[in-house]
Amino acid sequence: MSRTISIAPVRKAVVVQATPQRAFDVFTAGIDRWWPKSHGIGSAPVRESIIEPYVGGRWYAKCEDGSEAVVGHVRVWQPGERFVVTWEISAAWKPDARVAFASEVELRFLAAADGCTRVELEHRNFERMGAAEGETMRNNVDGGWPGLLDLFAKEASTGAKSS
Repeated sequence: MSRTISIAPVRKAVVVQATPQRAFDVFTAGIDRWWPKSHGIGSAPVRESIIEPYVGGRWYAKCEDGSEAVVGHVRVWQPGERFVVTWEISAAWKPDARVAFASEVELRFLAAADGCTRVELEHRNFERMGAAEGETMRNNVDGGWPGLLDLFAKEASTGAKSS
């Protein structure tokens, strides 16, 4: 008899001083302006981070040695509202293209008071990686997403009054 494991998703939220469309654009098209160059999974340092703006598009990094490292692929693309990407990274922080083992990240952009946006992140499906690897990844991203969302919020709030 096989046992099904379940690992709780990571949920984080941040309020940014920007419209939902601007927040969405900064997170996606503007990811290279705020995602740390130190947060790469390739064989060389990150030169540029990119999310291709369509279902099936890649979230990837161009590395300084000319190589590319895929973080995941876009599953849902609803500009100004939400997007979902696979997280094709192993618990050892290496690219893992086996989609059956990928966790998933969803971001929702919800209008809030005073022209702000509440950005809700859910990183889920860690059990696809197996019990030990899934728990390791969950614990790592649970500690990592808050700092990344802070960097994103600072960038999204920059110039928001003129957008």
